[in-house]
Amino acid sequence: MPVPRRLVVEADGGSRGNPGPAGYGAVVLDPLDTATLAEAAEYIGVATNNVAEYRGLIAGLKAVRDLFPDTPVQVRVRMDSKLVVEQMSGRWKIKHPDMKPLAEEAARILPASSVTYEWIPRAENKHADRLANEAMDAGRRGEQWDPGASTADVETTRTRVLHEEQPPSGPPGDAVAGAAKVRAALAAARPATPAPQAGPAETPQADPAETPQVGWGSAPDLGAPATFLLLRHGETALTPEKRFSGSGGGDPELSATGRRQAACAAEAFAARGTVQEIVSSPLRRCRETAEAVAGRLGLEVRVEDGLRETDFGLWEGLTFAEVRERHGADLTAWLASPDVAPTGGGESFAEVAERVSAARDRLIARYAGRTVLLVTHVTPIKTLVRLALGAPPESLYRMELSPASVSTVAYYADGNPSLRLLNDTSHLR
Repeated sequence: MPVPRRLVVEADGGSRGNPGPAGYGAVVLDPLDTATLAEAAEYIGVATNNVAEYRGLIAGLKAVRDLFPDTPVQVRVRMDSKLVVEQMSGRWKIKHPDMKPLAEEAARILPASSVTYEWIPRAENKHADRLANEAMDAGRRGEQWDPGASTADVETTRTRVLHEEQPPSGPPGDAVAGAAKVRAALAAARPATPAPQAGPAETPQADPAETPQVGWGSAPDLGAPATFLLLRHGETALTPEKRFSGSGGGDPELSATGRRQAACAAEAFAARGTVQEIVSSPLRRCRETAEAVAGRLGLEVRVEDGLRETDFGLWEGLTFAEVRERHGADLTAWLASPDVAPTGGGESFAEVAERVSAARDRLIARYAGRTVLLVTHVTPIKTLVRLALGAPPESLYRMELSPASVSTVAYYADGNPSLRLLNDTSHLR
């Protein structure tokens, strides 16, 4: 039986806008002498980062097949996309409908037993990254990538990188501990000068909802997160009086002040230019707020029942003082435990958390890699923030959420959320 030919494929993809003008790059290498055997790059029009990365993988595997149609091969795929590596390795489920056909196509090109996948830092993927940028630059000129004009080259460190024994790509243990180890390793290995990466030649002003994670160490590239912009609805007549206003009583409309707040939010999101989808609670005050933004952005509003406000039972329409006077013992018990429901068959905060968590999971699966405006209420927003931080239930009483305020949570492919913004009202000033 012939010995398989050993090869390395490095692939990358990028999108200037995510989604936006996108392209991919791929290179086939001989690991023995680091010779470049084939290069591929293409501008693919408007697409997301994840789609472009999958297209790069497909191009690299097809290049191997075309180079050695009758020779058994053993291919090591190296990519800085954690999402593609983990999905193609079978460790992560493929839920997004745009990803499934691409993953299936990639899996059909070569026998599964002949391909292994390895995550690498972006700094070690410069060749494919440069090809992807060249493809996007060509697309901006209305052209396709010309291999004769390529400036992508093999790094001088490639020999060391390819010959070294590589660690397993999947983080050991639970996701949080594994991600922390990966971040620590990356922080230690980070070069002094950032490596070029697939993206715009001129970087626009960063938007708070789109900027990468920061802190003591950068996270591995997990692809674009599902980013939820959490907009509390505008004021109703009940808001200034601080009355309980949930889903179990009336369904108040926005006041004149609330409509002005919704219009301000709409202008702010139009200027930001990052909202791709809008999802609203079914209650009127949220739908009116969402429709004001949707009308400005030219988007449709989808309704998610799980985003509705708590049912406050017999407390609906009452002030805190009135509830204390009429249902004092019940209020004391409610404040002491998330499992206690308001008087008269309302919802406990534990029940709300279960409902909101289920809605969150549905939305993350549906909008992976996209920026979504969720128009909802105080309790659902506080619950999403609390869950993102892993904070106890009593933290709900320690957050301030103003009418028409914006908070932001990003959900990465490794299951780790990142709170990026809380109770921003700058657009109302």
